[in-house]
Amino acid sequence: MNTTKSLLLVSLLSSSLLLAACQSLSSGSQISGIAFDKKPLANAQITLIDSRGTQLHTLTDAEGKYSFLRTDLHAPLLVSVVSGGEAKDCSQNAKLRPICMAAVIEKTAPKQIANINPLTDRIASDIAVAQGFIGPQQWVDTAKITALDPALMAQARREMQQGFAQALQLAGVKNTADFDPATYPIQRNAQLVEMLSLLNHNRNYDNNSGQTGHTTLSDVGFRPLVGLMNTGAYEPFDFARARAEHKAIQSAAVRIFVVGDSTSAVYEQLRFPRMGWAQMLEREFNTDAKVKVIVGSRAGRSSRDFYNGRWFAQMEPLIQPGDYVFINHGHNDQSCDAARAERGLADVKNLCTYPNDGEGNVQHPAGKPELSLYNSLARYINIARARGANPIIFTPTARIKNAKGEQTTPVVNSHVTQHKPGSNYAFVGDYKQTIKDLARAENLPLIDLASASEAFANQVGDPGWKSYWLVVDKSINPYYTDTMGGSTQLPDGTHFQQKGAEAMTRLVVNAIREQPELGDLARLLGGN
Repeated sequence: MNTTKSLLLVSLLSSSLLLAACQSLSSGSQISGIAFDKKPLANAQITLIDSRGTQLHTLTDAEGKYSFLRTDLHAPLLVSVVSGGEAKDCSQNAKLRPICMAAVIEKTAPKQIANINPLTDRIASDIAVAQGFIGPQQWVDTAKITALDPALMAQARREMQQGFAQALQLAGVKNTADFDPATYPIQRNAQLVEMLSLLNHNRNYDNNSGQTGHTTLSDVGFRPLVGLMNTGAYEPFDFARARAEHKAIQSAAVRIFVVGDSTSAVYEQLRFPRMGWAQMLEREFNTDAKVKVIVGSRAGRSSRDFYNGRWFAQMEPLIQPGDYVFINHGHNDQSCDAARAERGLADVKNLCTYPNDGEGNVQHPAGKPELSLYNSLARYINIARARGANPIIFTPTARIKNAKGEQTTPVVNSHVTQHKPGSNYAFVGDYKQTIKDLARAENLPLIDLASASEAFANQVGDPGWKSYWLVVDKSINPYYTDTMGGSTQLPDGTHFQQKGAEAMTRLVVNAIREQPELGDLARLLGGN
């Protein structure tokens, strides 16, 4: 072999060894990290998958830390954590889901950091969706990770970096453009740990399959940061406001927790003037009363799924003795028609709860008492009381539907299911009456928001209701295109714009004032 060929062979061999060193962990190497969701996740299950299909498993310690000592792992790596819950399956919602998060490690080093936290899970979520998965869990469940498009990785990180740029600077991260929450030594930065503790993390619900979907994030006050879209830009995280709000929650004399659905929820800035009525409630109280309203309500959720999907789990640790828990479900609990062409079976499996029958008897399939609306709502009552709080139950707000089901007035009670040709309900009945039955049996204060909002809708009439429910001209917000629900072309008679949210809040305030058993709460309202 001549000298030229020998040098070329040595050069090629050296290049190959250098490439291998970049893609695998060297002798004596370690991969370690911390699993964190508001706090370190102790005794949580960690799974690591490398590009060759190797799987490693371990548990975190009491501080949420874990480590692997391996010399033959090849990047990219997909690392995931499972913590707590009643269900073992991270992709299902039939029981209380565990905390489930993932992280992607693009390259490896001899001492590789591999953290798992809400930010890494959203980055993993964006990458999963780009590959055609519903969300990150479906990707994790394949136990496969292959070469990733560097541009895709960079884009997912960039969206996070831009949404958290000011917060990261406030937390002392010098170069936000290079920040990767999976590989940054987070535990060395107390401000960054604080920032992560002020985030609410969850995974969305995929309507068609009933499985968990893409990652959602909100701040400590449940303002959405990301999650409406399965990929894309974040709404900016205001670290200073989150700090102040967390302090206000902790120091409040009285906290009111709103457990509900889209009609009371907090919404993205993108969708303004869409608002839930509970967004407007806190300003109704005297400032010196130190009342803090925490609106954890979530669009699309039923009373059963709000618990199983971990939405209530974000609120429950904050509830203290003397607080109030407003329970306002009922809309999505009606998703019980198994014959519905789209979503029918998934909704029955995950969202549906059945009302009492005409005689007030609880109804549910044999062996599944959690599928009763009565029992599902009672769970929140029991938890509130166990924590020393005061539960108050609500009937759901009116839909703009007349007796024929048309979107016009006069509005009637639409929170009723009945057998019709082509439908398949296991049980039917009146959801509003079931809530009244529960209030009476549990000796609970009842705010009959359904009847009050029905009367209000009929008072303003047609087309007056369109100034309160969600009917937004695209000249006000171009988000509401002609094909978007809530536009002038597709009026939404279930949800509210700001004026309607304010009107519903006034109905709630009036109901509080009218009930002697709520006198302590009424005395905290403004104007007293």
